[in-house]
Amino acid sequence: MILVLDLSYRPGSLSADEFVAPVECIVREEGQTPQIRHYTGVAREDLEAADGAILCGTALKDTGYLDGLESFGWLTSFPHPVLGICAGMQAIARIFGGTVQEGVSIGMAEVEVTGEDPLFAGRNRFTAYELHGLSVVPPASFRVLAVSPSGVQAIRHREMPVYGVLFHPEVRNEWLVRRFLSLCRQKGSGHNRRDEEGKRGI
Repeated sequence: MILVLDLSYRPGSLSADEFVAPVECIVREEGQTPQIRHYTGVAREDLEAADGAILCGTALKDTGYLDGLESFGWLTSFPHPVLGICAGMQAIARIFGGTVQEGVSIGMAEVEVTGEDPLFAGRNRFTAYELHGLSVVPPASFRVLAVSPSGVQAIRHREMPVYGVLFHPEVRNEWLVRRFLSLCRQKGSGHNRRDEEGKRGI
């Protein structure tokens, strides 16, 4: 199961159709089960059942999630891959000690891959869609994986499979979300084997 989080200002807002539904669609196309939750309503049972988590974007001026960072505390101990998209990347950066600042970018941007990682394997440059009013200064615990003329575009935690991208791969570059889901499958297979072994007393 993939936990897909809505970061908009309230559950059931119209923003979910724009930012959450496309991610949900990709997850289903990849044969995995999405569990949609508002970021304020994530339960322990959701985290225990998940093989990965995707934190979705929000409308341009919807930044209320930055005032509710206590809802993201689980990120520092979640054992499976995490992908933060736009607002999700901002929340991840803040939780791990980074900062966000004004930095509006709307439209297409040329992204350059600057760090090696399976998520970007075989890609040196690509065009991506941006829609954000804030940019990210990543914490020291993260590596920068990609940049554009407007700033940092992708990051990854140095020890954990926690990623953030400031552009919107659900709009263009669905391959990135699919690669992330592949990482979740790999991790999830090991998780499921351990569960079965535990049930058998191994």
